[in-house]
Amino acid sequence: MRHLVLDASVVVRWFRTPAEPPGRALRSEFESGRIAVTIPGLLFLELLNVAGRQWRWREEKLLEFAEELDRTRFELLDPDLGRVAGWVARGLTAYDASYVALAEQLGIPLITVDRAILDAAPGLARLPGAA
Repeated sequence: MRHLVLDASVVVRWFRTPAEPPGRALRSEFESGRIAVTIPGLLFLELLNVAGRQWRWREEKLLEFAEELDRTRFELLDPDLGRVAGWVARGLTAYDASYVALAEQLGIPLITVDRAILDAAPGLARLPGAA
């Protein structure tokens, strides 16, 4: 089984209708037990933000979404703040740095389609399909 950190730029694609590549393939791998996913808790906040502000979901649908997120089998682990600070010093937002720091801390790849992360952390961050 592969172990990965996924960021919001990838996981958000799991919840579009229909699911968008590259999210669809990773979701399939996750649901079939071929990958284990570790995330910082802020991922769920980012997803709720997208659903409410960009997709304009109403409260009832947002509450259902929050329950769905609570039921995911992702491992939640927040990164060491010192590692986050190091990546912020390299130009990432604290939010993006959280994903990179977590991948670094665990010694596993971060899967993202976020260009800023890919550019800042080429040794840790990969595009879906390159993991």
